[in-house]
Amino acid sequence: MLSKPWRDAPSGDVETPPEGCVESPPLDAAELEQAAASSANVAEMAIAAMRERRTLELREEDMEARTLPTEARSGRRRMTPDLPSKESVVDRDASSSKTLVTVIPGDGIGPEVVRSAQRIIEASGAAVEWENVEAGAEVFKKGLPSGVPPETIESIEKTRIVLKGPLETPVGFGEKSANVTLRKLFETYANVRPARELPGVVTPYSGRGIDLVVVRENVEDLYAGIEYMQTPGVAETLKIISRKGCEKIVRFAFELAISEGRSTVHCATKANIMKFSEGLLKRTFEEIAPEYPDIESNHIIVDNCAHQLVKRPEQFDVIVTTNMNGDILSDESSALIGGLGFAPSANIGSEVAIFEAVHGSAPKYAGKDVINPTALILTAVLMLRHLREFEAAAAVEHAVLVTLESGVTTGDIAGYDKGVGTTAYTDAIIGNLGKRSEQWQVREYKPIVMPKVSEAPDFVKVEHRAVVGLDLFIESPLSPAELGASLTELTADTNLSLKTIANRGRQVFPATGSGSDGVDHYGCRFIIDEDPGDLSDDAVHDLLKRVSTRHRWMHIEKLQEFDGELGFTRAQGEN
Repeated sequence: MLSKPWRDAPSGDVETPPEGCVESPPLDAAELEQAAASSANVAEMAIAAMRERRTLELREEDMEARTLPTEARSGRRRMTPDLPSKESVVDRDASSSKTLVTVIPGDGIGPEVVRSAQRIIEASGAAVEWENVEAGAEVFKKGLPSGVPPETIESIEKTRIVLKGPLETPVGFGEKSANVTLRKLFETYANVRPARELPGVVTPYSGRGIDLVVVRENVEDLYAGIEYMQTPGVAETLKIISRKGCEKIVRFAFELAISEGRSTVHCATKANIMKFSEGLLKRTFEEIAPEYPDIESNHIIVDNCAHQLVKRPEQFDVIVTTNMNGDILSDESSALIGGLGFAPSANIGSEVAIFEAVHGSAPKYAGKDVINPTALILTAVLMLRHLREFEAAAAVEHAVLVTLESGVTTGDIAGYDKGVGTTAYTDAIIGNLGKRSEQWQVREYKPIVMPKVSEAPDFVKVEHRAVVGLDLFIESPLSPAELGASLTELTADTNLSLKTIANRGRQVFPATGSGSDGVDHYGCRFIIDEDPGDLSDDAVHDLLKRVSTRHRWMHIEKLQEFDGELGFTRAQGEN
């Protein structure tokens, strides 16, 4: 008997390499550089064209409806822009009256599950046609570092809708995940991951009525992937959270709740510890929530959210959260309803939407007709709703429910000696189109209103700002006391005073409490002696020159105040 294919495998953004994958003859450096440059140039041209087109569209709109001025925010009123026409969201071929969708079959089991979804969509009568393109392992083997060829970028820029299978990132060639490249290239900032109880899929939670959606910010946070080795033994990852990103994802979550007839939105953060980054999402959520008085809003600490999902998952409706938290919570949610084989996903941006299942490519099961395609089929349902093919979407979802209700399941559910194969399962769903489940409900949906926020890079403006000090990060084998004495001596005749030294966020100089097992990475905090102070760049340069005579430093952080509010945290033990 085969083991379960990929239902219980982690979904992260790093894919498993294909078994038996043979590397193509390596390209020389010049060829690789030329291929990378070609891909980058096409990507830049495509994105520039989209932005230029969008700029022209915006000039025809009421800019007050797109931006959210201070008066509107303080008035706590939801600003509802006009819904765009269907034709403005997708590429519709006038000759065929069908929506053109870019299809990336993917790697491993991808082509099988994608074809299953395509067959069902075609049978449903949805006005959709396909344009097949490549991305992933085969593209990597051709020597293109991004794994996404120019033709694929051009197709997506044209259609703005993508249905894709899982993509591999083969070991030994290629660079970052092509999955992540696509999401970031087209700024699909909202990752939507529904999880609902399904008939015939028995879990410890069966009968609890689980029906929730995790809305995950998809561009920022730790997954921006900005990392540095600070010393040979200390690594750093930057957690980037912006007010603009928070506002877009919070508004999207509330609008999603409205479009799906949901009544509650929870915001899950770790704002009790990360008060600036995670706290920014919490504060944004609490500021915007009153604009949606018909939706109940609650903030919840993310670890309690994970706990409550296990304890009483039926209490949740919509959960909005940051990127990494959302990755974890959505996988947890899928486990409650049967695993990744039932976990659809959509990546939605202002210009482009990419629809893909959460699971990976499971190459060792490719071509065996044993894979459960439900996740990709339900992903296609999300796509149909995005295209406003609501009747076809409901028909497909009902057909899936009726099929599962009748006991027709794939081998990962029924056992491989009893379950049906991928093709037979697809045929059964097609045969049930037009039937409606009497016991399992399909929600009534209406078009979602996409958030309209200012596109200005300086999204938040302040009246007053000042630099009141500096954190200088130093690599040193010295003890905290020895390093403190040295830095105090070096800066004795400057307008800066050494206030504290921290090691991994804990104050170690002046000494507090018992000793600690430190590392060679110190955060040295200097405060300007003047009050009020505004540290000049010349003073910063002078400090660096002085410190460099004795110590190795790797980076600095200015300690800023914005409109009188501190823009930095204190170390543990610092007063």
